[in-house]
Amino acid sequence: MSGGKRIIWLATTIVIALALVFATYLLAARKAADESRQAGERQLQMIALDLESVLERYETLPYAVAYLPLAAQALNRPQDLAVQRELNLMLQDLQLQAKVEAIYLMDTTGTTIASSNWESASSYIGKNFGFRPYFSEAIKANGVGGTTGHFYAIGNSTNIPGYFIAQAVYPVGSQRAAAKPLGVIAVKISLRGFEQAWRSSEEPIALADRNGVVFLSNRAAWQYHSLQALDQSVQQSLLATLQYADKQISPIRSLPKAEHADFGEYLARPIGRLGWQLMLFPNQAKVQKSALQAAMIAALMAGVLLAVAGAFYQRQRRLAEGLLAQSALRNAADDLDRKIALRTVELTAGNEQLEAQLQKLRVTESLLRSTQNEMLQAGKLAMLGQMAAGITHELNQPLTAIRAFADNAGVFLARGNAQQASANLQHISDASARMGALIAQLKSYSRKSSELLSVVDVAQSIHAAAAILRSEFERQGAQLEICLNGESAQVLGDSIRLEQVLINLIHNALDALDAVEPAELKKVTVVLAQDADTVSIRIMDNGIGLADQVLQHLFEPFFTTKPSGSGLGLGLSISASIVQAMNGQLLASNREQGGAEFVLHIPRHAS
Repeated sequence: MSGGKRIIWLATTIVIALALVFATYLLAARKAADESRQAGERQLQMIALDLESVLERYETLPYAVAYLPLAAQALNRPQDLAVQRELNLMLQDLQLQAKVEAIYLMDTTGTTIASSNWESASSYIGKNFGFRPYFSEAIKANGVGGTTGHFYAIGNSTNIPGYFIAQAVYPVGSQRAAAKPLGVIAVKISLRGFEQAWRSSEEPIALADRNGVVFLSNRAAWQYHSLQALDQSVQQSLLATLQYADKQISPIRSLPKAEHADFGEYLARPIGRLGWQLMLFPNQAKVQKSALQAAMIAALMAGVLLAVAGAFYQRQRRLAEGLLAQSALRNAADDLDRKIALRTVELTAGNEQLEAQLQKLRVTESLLRSTQNEMLQAGKLAMLGQMAAGITHELNQPLTAIRAFADNAGVFLARGNAQQASANLQHISDASARMGALIAQLKSYSRKSSELLSVVDVAQSIHAAAAILRSEFERQGAQLEICLNGESAQVLGDSIRLEQVLINLIHNALDALDAVEPAELKKVTVVLAQDADTVSIRIMDNGIGLADQVLQHLFEPFFTTKPSGSGLGLGLSISASIVQAMNGQLLASNREQGGAEFVLHIPRHAS
């Protein structure tokens, strides 16, 4: 072998050895990472099972305490100090036996009337927790109680964080499905023991809420910091509920480098009923160290093998091996080309199939949209048909006036009284203008929607709906009161469809007054209000209200309480669809003072 070829052979051998060492490093790193991940998943599973066990262990405690007759007695007799003291002592004993942070009873306003920590300086008695989500979830002030309330927060009185579970308290012997809650019992559980247990782990462990805020961790600096930057709305929501007191939540990566050096890829498992994430961050330094050790061993072995190969393998063997390697690479390349060609054919066929399905979906969507528009137009024409008598009366009045003024004008002209005849002609012009305005409103309402979004003046739509229905109210002797409170509210949508919703709801409210006597007591009220985000329209009547079984099916298609032939039951279903298309919500309920109330909530359009 000549000197030049020897150098080439040596350089090639070194490159191959380095490639083997590098490949060994990559394989070892992958294996170490897999082992680290598997170990982390096992550890995470054990921690998760332990945490879930603690959370579920106390799930039924507030439910059991809520059944205590003494709790209902204390809520029914809040001024009875003897009952309150007896309940305080019972809650204190339960808290010690159950090993929880606190147990306390609140009335329907959220004010605490009894607590296990009644003797401490940070007693909950007299404190109001009505702003906490766990209270509102449990009380659900809609006539009956809600579900179990859950929340994690820093204590408003003690400044100690904990997990809150709440249940509604009902009258003794009542059926929970129908009874109205008397108050709420809440249990606070401390999770600080997990932090202490996690400190024995080298890897960072963290528990984050559904917003990504870490509230429990063996890295103290991470606590009450977020995985990512939070939206302003989330920050405001946290401050509104005082979940983490008045802390301003910032991302973990905003901490000094030394405090978030371990923050990177992590393993996660869902925990609890509040969308929590339990996370473990594997130690990457161990993975790199294991990979380096494997690479060093591979380098040593490669050196030994190279020395042996240089002494025993001849040039012909190396050439033969080279030829075999080239053939193998060529075969692999040919095989890869075949696979690529086959895959290309499969992808092309798949794309054609997807295109055909997409075309079918477009045709179906077009048909659905057309059918929906026809239903909307039919609903408007049906409404105009129902109001035909009132509209005829509204047009007949100015027609009668025009006929009378025209006859009188002829008489005055015959007498030579041109001034009085001119006044009569002016009256005829005014009556014609009134008829023209009413007909223009009816034409505008009856035409098909353009389906183009535009800025809609809500007050103007309310006035337009009221103008169309005015004759109906006059005919039935009912009052229509409109309270705009000086509001100039704007939403994004379709003015014609919004007027259709308002006309349908106001007309339904008028129909609900049939049973009200005498006629002068019949009244429908429309109130416009808005806040920073939402425009609200309330349509209220003083009729007999809605039955419970009617409320359950009110917005279902073809459901109606009117007699046969008086309606198809599509009005409220179509109205709800129109409001949903404007990203809004249509709700119905009964008023405490009597009658029904429909409320439209539509996102406000900022100028």
